[in-house]
Amino acid sequence: MRKIKRRLPKPYYETSLGKLYHGDCIDIIPYLPKINLVITSPPYDNLRDYKGYNFNFKKIANLVYKKVKYGGVIIWVVGDAVINNSETGTSFKQALYFKRLGLNLHDTMIYAKNSAPQPSVNRYEQVIEYMFVLSKGIPKTVNLIKDKPNKNVGVSKITTHRQKDGSMKSRRNKPIQAFGIRENIWRYSTGMNMTTKDKIAYQHPAIFPEKLVQDHIISWSNEGNLVLDPMCGSGTTLKIAELLNRRWIGIEESKKYCDIIVKRIQEYSKISYLF
Repeated sequence: MRKIKRRLPKPYYETSLGKLYHGDCIDIIPYLPKINLVITSPPYDNLRDYKGYNFNFKKIANLVYKKVKYGGVIIWVVGDAVINNSETGTSFKQALYFKRLGLNLHDTMIYAKNSAPQPSVNRYEQVIEYMFVLSKGIPKTVNLIKDKPNKNVGVSKITTHRQKDGSMKSRRNKPIQAFGIRENIWRYSTGMNMTTKDKIAYQHPAIFPEKLVQDHIISWSNEGNLVLDPMCGSGTTLKIAELLNRRWIGIEESKKYCDIIVKRIQEYSKISYLF
């Protein structure tokens, strides 16, 4: 019997920069081109109702690992549920699995929210999720954001260094700039009109801030690079990639959420096609 060659389905929606596919990412990822940057927040620990859709973490992790270019980066935004009075540790299990595949855990970053969605009576309010920065080798693109205010702006300090022969040599450094590289805890206000201004996006049960996605796309990619969100939900990654002139691919299993994505992006895309 002749083997049937599989291929990508027709995009559900397309702009001059990107394509949205409706379907299971496990079926679609193998036929994608190589990716520069992946940004996604997978469903974890059944914290949200995704209408019966299943999440096969290991299968998806293996497929994403194979598709990322050498020097590429995966931003994996994930947290933990509390079950039987204990955090599950799902986040760390997933990060360690990626390491076993061969990825570097380039940075363990924190996404801090302005309030706790479900305050607890016997533990401190849970306002963080993890943003694991995973890289295949050393990241090829690094554009660290400098927005942390510095003290002593304009001051030029003198530092002293010991030489190989034991003598001391002094050097005057460049004047301190107004802003330095930010820390790896990123704080965002969340909730209606803060996570996004797109009211339709709140029909999805779990959306992350547009500013969070913007900061990661700027940090780990350049214009024209290809960004993937294999479980794109309400389409935040795709919208911000479109606005920042990155090529993008999104995959979403729910047709309802695909329609939300289309409405969010149509307002911003220069050329769009709806199939």
